[in-house]
Amino acid sequence: MHVQWPAVTIVGVGLIGGSVGMALRSRGLAERVIGVGRSAAGMAEARRAGAVDETTDDLAAGVAAADLVVVATGVGAIPGLLDAIDAAVRPGTLLTDAGSTKASIVAAWERRRASRRGRFVGAHPIAGSHRRGASAGAADLFVGRVTVVTPAPRTPPRDAEEVGGFWSALGATVFMMPPREHDRLLASSSHAPHVVAAAVAATTPPEVRALVAGGWRDTTRIAAGDPELWVDILLDNARFVIAALRRVERSGARMRAAIEGGDRSRLLALLRDAKMRRDAADAPPDDSGTVRRRERGARGVDRDHDATS
Repeated sequence: MHVQWPAVTIVGVGLIGGSVGMALRSRGLAERVIGVGRSAAGMAEARRAGAVDETTDDLAAGVAAADLVVVATGVGAIPGLLDAIDAAVRPGTLLTDAGSTKASIVAAWERRRASRRGRFVGAHPIAGSHRRGASAGAADLFVGRVTVVTPAPRTPPRDAEEVGGFWSALGATVFMMPPREHDRLLASSSHAPHVVAAAVAATTPPEVRALVAGGWRDTTRIAAGDPELWVDILLDNARFVIAALRRVERSGARMRAAIEGGDRSRLLALLRDAKMRRDAADAPPDDSGTVRRRERGARGVDRDHDATS
């Protein structure tokens, strides 16, 4: 691939930010990748990992010459960082983020859209792990994985396409949908499962630890994620997370009732239904590098549409 962005600044060079930098550099998409962070140790790690060409702890200086800025910090910090970045970038600079919630971040930007210098379009790369730091990153982290781009109603189509094109260039399959729809869907696919995993880990008696094996480790892996990051995600998307957890509680109650009643056929039906739904999630993903739009269709049915390939 050829250089598409002379200078890209990544604010927050951890697992996701570091992987963005590695992908940009390995694919030759940027001439210069600048990392911005508060921790000297974290910035040194990013340089050693090959995620960036240079680093700084000066946000304004780090974004001043950027053609594209990617904010990859915890969701609680993103709105304030976007305001500070917007005050320092050149007019017309493209901005995006990697936050796990979208509605509040996009709304904060939109409240001051008329006076903005930059062009922001929110995004969420659905990739990564419970590990932290740039050294845990990978240049191919986004290949074949989904990134959701969440333009607001007043976002110019060109801006949304450019941000979608950026994530697509890193290998991701890109879906475009409204911020609120993203938060509703991710509550079920990511946020509530984290609470469930944490609850299983929290209620496992100490004397059982010597006996845990693959099933327990698979179920609780995501509970090893950074609590500081996850508390902000869960509180920011509280409404949809609570609704998703209520569905989990109702399903668990049905299984518990079948167990208490010794109802083998009912329990078997519930487990088979759960297996069918789980197996369906292993269907082959869309080809990487694709941009698709997800819309609410007739009678509320979701439709996917190819936008570019």
